[in-house]
Amino acid sequence: MKVVAKNRRARYDYEITDTVEAGIMLTGQEVKSCRANHVHLAGAYVSFLGGKATLKSMKISPYSYASGLEDYDPGQDRKLLLKKKDIQRLQSALNEKGITLIPLEVHAGKYIKVILGLGKGKKRHDKRQSIKERDQERRIKRGDDI
Repeated sequence: MKVVAKNRRARYDYEITDTVEAGIMLTGQEVKSCRANHVHLAGAYVSFLGGKATLKSMKISPYSYASGLEDYDPGQDRKLLLKKKDIQRLQSALNEKGITLIPLEVHAGKYIKVILGLGKGKKRHDKRQSIKERDQERRIKRGDDI
């Protein structure tokens, strides 16, 4: 499956503990636009309303070759397709303080799928530590002395 969009900021701002794959309910032009890599995950999150998962603030640009795009909203809410046991597990995890469900990646194959991650927000010193670890790994790959 081809990675269409990646939320790079999510792994920097959150400590991801668990991931789940979910389908997205899209229209035909949105599917074509996703396959053309016109998806933006910055600031997107998942909320539960009435026992149903909804992806909010994910932007899918309008498909350039589609007609009748006057009333299209790129940032509209999109329903996620999950199993009942996954929904219950995620809802119970979200009841804990500081836990958020955020989209990490969008994949396009036969179906458009989104990888969701349960994350807990990092503090500033945690972010500095992850930057330091990343720099050390980079130096080791280059062969520099530490």
